[in-house]
Amino acid sequence: MRKGEVGILVGIGVVVVMTAVIKSYYASTQGADKGIPYYSTADATLAKQARKLLGKYACYDCHSLWTKRNIMQSVPAPALDGLGSLKSETWFYNYFSAVDPQAVLPTRLKKEFQMPSFSDIPESERRILARYMESLKVEDWYLEETKKRKHEKLTGTDYKP
Repeated sequence: MRKGEVGILVGIGVVVVMTAVIKSYYASTQGADKGIPYYSTADATLAKQARKLLGKYACYDCHSLWTKRNIMQSVPAPALDGLGSLKSETWFYNYFSAVDPQAVLPTRLKKEFQMPSFSDIPESERRILARYMESLKVEDWYLEETKKRKHEKLTGTDYKP
């Protein structure tokens, strides 16, 4: 083996060892990965019906769900993931049934980007959407982490639940 080849092999060995050391240090400081915090409690039938309605009423033009979104739109609407942990099925049904959804949930968005009224769609479809929205959950640990970060960002003090 030539001197140059030995130098290259030693260099590769140093890079491999340094990468392993950095990776183990990073893993020890980050803690265990808790996984994706969002999930749904909907059965397959409800999920299929709801996805069909979400497409039919162009909900993906503004909202994202499980990262599905119309990439041609850039409306600042909230992601639907986890909303069922914040509101009830009754709340969602009342929201979808409202002639003026902004009266239920005020917004500062321009009129063209505001939530449209679904009060004129069939009641059965509003109920399906409400049941499905309520089924979109988020893990408790993620909610607590979010509250903590928001509190610390807004106040500059430690969060105490």
